[in-house]
Amino acid sequence: MARICQITGKTTIGGHRVSHSNIKTKRRFYPNLQYKRLWNEETKSWVELRLTPKGMRIIDRIGLKEALKRSAELGIIG
Repeated sequence: MARICQITGKTTIGGHRVSHSNIKTKRRFYPNLQYKRLWNEETKSWVELRLTPKGMRIIDRIGLKEALKRSAELGIIG
């Protein structure tokens, strides 16, 4: 499974690990993903999502239904 937030679309980014002697080697920065079970009132069932804390705040603010609709419009989830 890809390391991507299902609401915000945040994914891994690349960068450098820099040593004390300033030698740069490749590394990856991973998003802080959490598995979260949320109750979908519309379908009366649980929905399990892989979210970042930013995605959780978005769901708290606009609601699960609207957040899923927006992420589908952006093409993040199918």
